[in-house]
Amino acid sequence: MTIPRQSAPAKTAGHDSPRSTTNADTLPIAALLPLAATALLAIVTETLPAGLLLQISSGLSISDSAAGQMVSAYALGAVIAAIPAITLTRGMRRKPILLSVVAGMFLANLITAFVDIFAITLVARFVAGAFSGVLWGMLAGYTRKIAPPAKTGKALAIAMAGTTIAFSIGTPLGTYLGSMLGWRWAFVTLATFAAVLIAWIVVAVPDAPGQPPQTRTPLHRVFTVPGVAAILLVVFGWFFAHNMLYTYIAPFLASVDAGLRVDVVLLIFGVSSLAGIVLTGTVIDRALRKMVLASLTAFATGTLALGIAGGNSLVLMAAVVLWGGTFAGASTLLQTALADATGPDADVANSMLTVAANLAIFGAGTTGGVLLDTAGPQLFPWVALVIIAVVFGIALLARRNAIVPGRRVDRMESPSQE
Repeated sequence: MTIPRQSAPAKTAGHDSPRSTTNADTLPIAALLPLAATALLAIVTETLPAGLLLQISSGLSISDSAAGQMVSAYALGAVIAAIPAITLTRGMRRKPILLSVVAGMFLANLITAFVDIFAITLVARFVAGAFSGVLWGMLAGYTRKIAPPAKTGKALAIAMAGTTIAFSIGTPLGTYLGSMLGWRWAFVTLATFAAVLIAWIVVAVPDAPGQPPQTRTPLHRVFTVPGVAAILLVVFGWFFAHNMLYTYIAPFLASVDAGLRVDVVLLIFGVSSLAGIVLTGTVIDRALRKMVLASLTAFATGTLALGIAGGNSLVLMAAVVLWGGTFAGASTLLQTALADATGPDADVANSMLTVAANLAIFGAGTTGGVLLDTAGPQLFPWVALVIIAVVFGIALLARRNAIVPGRRVDRMESPSQE
């Protein structure tokens, strides 16, 4: 069975959707900003332990490697919980679930800040990751329900901007705060932010209906919807290549001896990511396929430059600009493509995307560790380049049901033309 594209549910759900009461061409910025802030909260909650690893290990009297499991526990929670949680809640109204997600992160960060028993901390991190799995599964569908049909791509770019801001500003700022005041205060700050965010969501974000029972496709059949498997493969490969480079950027920079500090390189990555998400939001609704292919091409070019740059700092910085600028929009582009392919089952499909992305993070970390110990970090760009080439081939072939050419608004108005 082929699932209708977003056009059908958008029209039939119009009377039950908050966007029916607003100008059809106006983006609900006031509602999208709290969603972006929630994405920022989830990413900073996930990545902050990496920036404060030494302080946490010293404060809890554990090894650095044990402290690193705080990140792993979070990712594991997302992998295990995303699909079943979204499947069980797909019929529920969206706003209460969003508030539950933020409340869960509030409690997890508060426990992390004040509990001295590491096992409890790991459980709290696992639970926080599970809530993040729910968030990433529902964010695209929720955004589409409160945004004008012709601008859902741009709306999702705004909502997902929180992830880019988290990487470029949020995590470095949290790390700096933890270094100055103590790591526990960094998590207290995150909990405080979550509490404020709950109030902001209550005031600014409209509710939206869940998925009606008659439109729910069984989980295994969502995976077999034309285009879904191809998009998930692109997600896995793209995130794998990125995370292998990102996780091991420090040893790579040390191996080429270009005189670049890691924090400077990550700042360049973050700034270029901000530019990339702005560009994605500008063109996604009229040229999603072209943006995907262009981003992968630029990522491959940047990766090639990393491989041949040696100690040339200018070439390395240009490579990082290409890499950061093109990866910034990956989640938005692929979530939008997946939601277009699955229509009313977008939340379940995006929970699959969450699992694929987190499995890629696990795989990249493991593979990168093996490569680091056996072949050295200078091999990373070449392995990533091969993966990107395969991903580009999949995206290039997936033009019928997955990463479709043309303006999205035209496809929604005339789905038969595809």
